[in-house]
Amino acid sequence: MELLLKQNIEHLGRTGDVVEVKSGYARNYLVPRGLAVMVTKSNIAEIERHRALALIEEQNRVASLKELATKMAEASVTIEGRANAEGHLFGSVSTAQIAAALRSKGFSIEEKQVRLEQPLKEIGVFDVVVHLHATVDATVKVWVVQQKPA
Repeated sequence: MELLLKQNIEHLGRTGDVVEVKSGYARNYLVPRGLAVMVTKSNIAEIERHRALALIEEQNRVASLKELATKMAEASVTIEGRANAEGHLFGSVSTAQIAAALRSKGFSIEEKQVRLEQPLKEIGVFDVVVHLHATVDATVKVWVVQQKPA
């Protein structure tokens, strides 16, 4: 059965795509939930108008995220940790700690957006990538310093 998607559906298609699905999936899931409609000329025209508005909205969102990325590139965060004399941490700096430090600076970042190749286990300055969008990444300087004795 051919349907016209009204929303992006993972592993199936994007808004405005005509997809071939089994009739039970269409009848019991996609159509009742308003995720897809039958393929007609009027539905295609309506979806195209909706797709154009969504595209403009997405472009505005990406532009604001690029602006956020430039602000984040100028910022840096400092994380304290206990370390031995050689500068090796007793533990490591994780994505959760970096995300929390960025949130304290006023950036609304989730832990899953912070991309580390491996946990930071030494004192130093590191460039950490923050994934904001499929096309927008920001690089933040993370300073890992020795924790002051109490």
